[in-house]
Amino acid sequence: MIKDILFDLDGTLTEPFEGITNSVLYALHKCGIAETDREKLRAFIGPPLLASFSEYYGMTREEARRAVSFYREYYEEKGIFENAVIPGIPALVQALSERYRLFVATSKPELFAERIMVRFGLRPYFVRTFGASLDETRTEKAEVIAYALEEGGIARETALMVGDRKHDILGAKANGIRSMGVLFGYGSREELAEAGADCIAETPADVLKIIEKMGGCPCECGRGRR
Repeated sequence: MIKDILFDLDGTLTEPFEGITNSVLYALHKCGIAETDREKLRAFIGPPLLASFSEYYGMTREEARRAVSFYREYYEEKGIFENAVIPGIPALVQALSERYRLFVATSKPELFAERIMVRFGLRPYFVRTFGASLDETRTEKAEVIAYALEEGGIARETALMVGDRKHDILGAKANGIRSMGVLFGYGSREELAEAGADCIAETPADVLKIIEKMGGCPCECGRGRR
């Protein structure tokens, strides 16, 4: 039985492409790196920023920290609201909030995530927003989920993590909770299945249907059957 549902933010509740890629481009420019392929920067949506700057641009940890600080210069002022709620999400969270406790668990800094939830009218449906710390002591998705479980008084056996990238699924597995991958964000079916998602939803409407039938997943991914 599901009682508590944790949602990722970027790519799961909101479409952040413009704001995140603008912020990355600003940071790269400040670091002296010329980048013209905005589509390449889709990879930054979901994973922790430090890891992404290191992986995709070969930065040392200190260089990546500097890039993150530049990223936040732009993001905090402009990029945070260059964003939009994914169609179907308001109806989904409204319906779910009537039967379950909803939380946000995101690798985005908690301060920024809370501002986004309030700005786009999603906050009333959620008990609390959990995110990464600005001092980088809590950045990985598994760390954020662990923090949410502890601070939110969430039991592992009745919790579900919903997200669009492998980091959401792997973070859930690391904490011993079930997970649902969604295909309306930035991860592929292959990515989510390989990470071990218990179930995969194609649309926000499917998320509701699957949660109502968690004993036997109705999607075509072949997962979630117990």
